[in-house]
Amino acid sequence: MSRKKVLAANWKMYKTPDQARHFFHDFLTLVHGHDRDEIVVCPNYLALDVSIPAAKGSNVAIGAQNVHWEKEGAFTGEISTSMLLAIGVTHVIIGHSERRQYFGETDDTVNLKLKAALEAGLIPIVCVGEVLEEREAGLTDDVLRRQSLRAFHKVSAKKAASLIVAYEPVWAIGTGKTATPQMAADAHAIIRGQAAESFGQEFADQLRILYGGSVKPENAHTLMSEKEIDGALVGGASLDPKSFAAIVKY
Repeated sequence: MSRKKVLAANWKMYKTPDQARHFFHDFLTLVHGHDRDEIVVCPNYLALDVSIPAAKGSNVAIGAQNVHWEKEGAFTGEISTSMLLAIGVTHVIIGHSERRQYFGETDDTVNLKLKAALEAGLIPIVCVGEVLEEREAGLTDDVLRRQSLRAFHKVSAKKAASLIVAYEPVWAIGTGKTATPQMAADAHAIIRGQAAESFGQEFADQLRILYGGSVKPENAHTLMSEKEIDGALVGGASLDPKSFAAIVKY
């Protein structure tokens, strides 16, 4: 089954609003007319408000890097789904490894955020992946199954129709190390298998699973050539418009 690839940029804690505006000025020209794949850029919260009008009318969607599961309340520093929708955000990253590692995200909070995003009509990009110690201990399969199972808990296939999953081996993020295409494809097959158990085989066959972890223009084509890899979640290499455009055009 042919699945349209998704190339998503995660800017993390980089770029002022002005820098974001300049990025789109250059980037949109480079990817104009590119409709083979879906393109999503996820700026920081402050840059969202300039990125959305900058990308308006183009083939680039705008996502957020995080969201809270409550609709509103006394949650200092958090952002709700309705706030993101109000400014035109369409996608949201959930459970990125840095959120898990530094800010206490758990499989359970990922599940709550996924449910909230789907309920609001946002397209969630749910991240799963093992740390180096888990891979070296032969626990990659167990970790991916657990994270996927818990993320999908009490979510119906109908509700989850827009779901995107990103496999990001934590040991490959920002380290320059990249999982081999075969390692990534094997991990994606595990995630797809868990999706089949949770949602059914038909759903799993259509689920798009992205790879994230030191994706660069130099390795994008090889990674995207794997049948199991349905796109990329790109960190550092997405900060430069030429670099990210080269990955989009792999």
